[in-house]
Amino acid sequence: MSASAKEPRWERRKQDRPHELLAAALELFVERGYAATRLEDVAARAGVSKGTLYLYFDGKESLFKSVVRTNLLPLLDQAEARIEGHAGSSAELLRDLIMHWWQSASQSGLMGLAKLMVAESGNFPELARFYHEEITERGDATIVRVLERGMARGEFRRVDAEAMKKVIVAPLIMLMLWEQSLAPCGAVRLDPLTYLENMIDLCLHGLKA
Repeated sequence: MSASAKEPRWERRKQDRPHELLAAALELFVERGYAATRLEDVAARAGVSKGTLYLYFDGKESLFKSVVRTNLLPLLDQAEARIEGHAGSSAELLRDLIMHWWQSASQSGLMGLAKLMVAESGNFPELARFYHEEITERGDATIVRVLERGMARGEFRRVDAEAMKKVIVAPLIMLMLWEQSLAPCGAVRLDPLTYLENMIDLCLHGLKA
């Protein structure tokens, strides 16, 4: 019998509570936004009392930061690992990173959190700084690494990598916002994969040495 099987049910439940609270918080932050999300609603959705929530998190800001770190930092770890382990061309690497990003974003809270930050960062500058320092800067750095790799290998023409990273990232942010805001309303249809293929094609032709 495994060690976990020997543990009382209530003990295993207690260990699961932080994960359940984070999952509930992610759902509510994406559904309602930061300002409208109440801690008592997060606790209720996770099936615990508000007092129990405070055993694990100091408040809403602490909870939000934990949600962001839990959901987004693993995606950044994966992107950096893909760069380290890639043996092919830089064009293939850039395509791989963008398509893997989309696949991961579609299966996580990334798109909803990105929309939330765009919508509410002006009202919560501390959260905006946190998101920029821990998520945006690190994500941008992966694009810079690919661009510099391509230039060093003679695959990409010489460009300002710091400026070009935003040119590449901006359409990705637009796609996330579209999927979260306009697509659910039945507005003009946009196929994400077709959009990404055209965006990547445009980037690679512009970067080609």
